[in-house]
Amino acid sequence: MTSQLRSEHSLQADTAFLLARANAHSLTAANAALAPLGLRVRSFSVLALAVDEGRLSQRDIAEYLRLDPSQVVALVDDLQERHLVTREPDPTDRRAKVVIATGAGRKLHEEAAEATRRALDAMLGGLQAEERAVLRALLTRLAFPA
Repeated sequence: MTSQLRSEHSLQADTAFLLARANAHSLTAANAALAPLGLRVRSFSVLALAVDEGRLSQRDIAEYLRLDPSQVVALVDDLQERHLVTREPDPTDRRAKVVIATGAGRKLHEEAAEATRRALDAMLGGLQAEERAVLRALLTRLAFPA
């Protein structure tokens, strides 16, 4: 079907479409890179927050990743079953749980981060280093508006 579409379709002027299509490409590449490690982008993101931030509540993780809290619970359940994270009571709110990476989780995170870096490098291969930096800066401004 794609081969029948004109290369200069009006959708190419639609920023939302371009963002969605670029996101689909990046998710496909990252999920393929993470698959041998038993991860997907969402589970890797939870693990990365547990490693980098430490002691975030599941609610905080859901807000940061823009996911429904029930999705985060399922992701953390899977990571916990694999002994990659633990849940502990939040010292400031005993009703909440914080997610903490284990040693095995930290090790897997290092491997996964390298795998996703390689996948992104391949995807962005047509961009110069300066263009990549500009893209990252613009996406950061869009993802985290002031």
